Amino acid sequence: MSAAIRTEGLGKSFTLHLQGGVRIPVLEDVELCVAAGECVALAGPSGAGKSTLMRLLYGNYGAGAGRILIRHRGAEIDLAAADARLVREVRRETLGYVSQFLRVIPRVPTLDIVAEPLMARGAVREAARARAAELLARLNLPARLHGLPPATFSGGEQQRVNLARGFAPGYPVLLLDEPTASLDAGNRAVVVGLIRAAKAAGTAVIGIFHDTEVRDQVADRLYEVQPMPVAA
Repeated sequence: MSAAIRTEGLGKSFTLHLQGGVRIPVLEDVELCVAAGECVALAGPSGAGKSTLMRLLYGNYGAGAGRILIRHRGAEIDLAAADARLVREVRRETLGYVSQFLRVIPRVPTLDIVAEPLMARGAVREAARARAAELLARLNLPARLHGLPPATFSGGEQQRVNLARGFAPGYPVLLLDEPTASLDAGNRAVVVGLIRAAKAAGTAVIGIFHDTEVRDQVADRLYEVQPMPVAA
């Protein structure tokens, strides 16, 4: 089966300009391949670079070396070498990302925050809002909150908004960074169901799951992120 997303020789280091230009290597020669309908969980000790890898895959960090190859519009493109316009296009149509934190948009109702990526892909407003309401209800966010901006919501409520927004469009590739970190057992079970449904629909999922029970229910395999050796 062909890859929905894969990396070749991917590497990343950070330069500490306020510390005399010290270079800190974080990732080196990452070779990751995820097929459509597969969930791969990133594993490794704290500080190994799992979150850095996720940000590289989404294009929030520039790659120091290697390629990030994603299937987009029927062709494989190198996201690491793509210009800003193409990155935006890939994020709109192909690549979704649920981080640990919701970027709260002031004064915008929750329903519209969740519906926005659907409308960006051409969905009519009524259909997008209906899909948003369906997902928010499934994630047990009360209807009385749907018309309110989520700035004052609890951490768990904001995470559910974040999840609804990420799952709503049905991206071919979906990145999940600790998607159940702020959730109770009932909503963790809902997220497991959403991930399984996404996989069944052909989505390639890459996730960081510190909740091993959730990870074991959704991951087809683990990818071990190797920590870089500490310089003597």
